Amino acid sequence: MLLPILFYPDKRLRTKAVPIKQVDDSIRTLVKNMFETMYDAPGIGLAATQVNHHIRLIVIDVSEDQSSPLCLINPEIIEKDGDLEWDEGCLSVPNYYECVTRANHIKVKALNEQGETFELAASDLLGVCIQHEIDHLDGILFVDYLSKLKQKRLLEKTKKAKQ
Repeated sequence: MLLPILFYPDKRLRTKAVPIKQVDDSIRTLVKNMFETMYDAPGIGLAATQVNHHIRLIVIDVSEDQSSPLCLINPEIIEKDGDLEWDEGCLSVPNYYECVTRANHIKVKALNEQGETFELAASDLLGVCIQHEIDHLDGILFVDYLSKLKQKRLLEKTKKAKQ
């Protein structure tokens, strides 16, 4: 089932997500629906916050052919180093891309869809995507990394597009 995506500057995107206490069938159904929504958009990452579920859940697939789905429940970055600049976009900020500096190498700890703990080392696009989606869970958007002037211009552009 496709889920409606919240768009910037919707205030609900600023909600800090709460940890998931139990991975059950309702969570697995949400994961399935989030993948379907992300692929349909199309995108490579989606946080539960973006579909108005304020729990710590993200789905990612950076493959070209949608063959590498990755679900991270209660993700937490436990290591990071290096800097990498990447041109980022966001399903909640359509048709807008800007260069953002993030850690080049990260290690993340999370639960999978069965509720099992795992760790994953990531860099380049996957690492950037994980950091971007975890930011969503903390109520942070990639546009927050931009200059105040660029933020103001984006907000004006967004408001004009709604008229």
